[in-house]
Amino acid sequence: MTSATLDVPVAAPPKPPRKTPAWVWALPPVAALAVVFLYPLFLVVRQSLQPDTGGTSLKPYADVFASTAFREALGTTVWLAVGSTVGCLVLGFALALIIAFVPFPGGKAVAKFIDVFLSFPSFLITLALLFVYGQVGMANGLWRDVTGAATGPFQFLTTPWGVLLAEITYFTPFVMRPLLAAFSQVETAQLEVASSLGARPARIVRQVILPEALPALAAGGSLVLVMCLNEFGIVLFTGAKGVTTLPMLVYSKAILESDYPGACVVAVVNVAISVGLYGMYRVVSRRVGA
Repeated sequence: MTSATLDVPVAAPPKPPRKTPAWVWALPPVAALAVVFLYPLFLVVRQSLQPDTGGTSLKPYADVFASTAFREALGTTVWLAVGSTVGCLVLGFALALIIAFVPFPGGKAVAKFIDVFLSFPSFLITLALLFVYGQVGMANGLWRDVTGAATGPFQFLTTPWGVLLAEITYFTPFVMRPLLAAFSQVETAQLEVASSLGARPARIVRQVILPEALPALAAGGSLVLVMCLNEFGIVLFTGAKGVTTLPMLVYSKAILESDYPGACVVAVVNVAISVGLYGMYRVVSRRVGA
């Protein structure tokens, strides 16, 4: 008896589909970023190195750094940003503490309004303050009606203090939002235990709540500091002519003086400070886990 062996052809396994390299997917966003941001930034940097006399040199930087206007604008920008950040941290912590831990009617609605407030443009808040405290605002109008005086007592909006008030009013919710998120993670059992052991509210805040809020405070404060350094609309709409920040100096040199190399120098300095602070913000956020 003979057996025959049949050779059955074995089908080759299908080839896996070719994967698109990751760099291909990265090309569109990189190209868009280059066209929208990197190329205009390159033009600004190039213009800052080209004085009106022609050629390429660091003379525009030397002229701007030697000017009193730049040094005053830099100092004003820094102290307004630092002052606004400190004010936002203090006010934001107090308000977030009340909303999160002090029950009152409408507390949830107020917390939701904070999210809506973040979408408001900065000039809208400034206009609201002008309607209330401006020279022809409601407060001064009421004072004139009651006393018969020619002018009202509220004249601070056109001063650095008015800009500081407007920035604190606008940027405080940017601190409150991460704080409210952090407070929502605090165990109420910890507060109850601390209270049952005789701890007063101030001690509970200092030893229980504040340590939990430090990461959110660090992240929110860093973000507010960066945003205050670049704020333009608030300073412009308050009409504070004696308050010149770096963004206002860019506007003044480019639009009013037609000094484009000088304006680009100030813009490059402003961008460098902002990028440096943003890098610090990312480092702080990563280290504190915010």
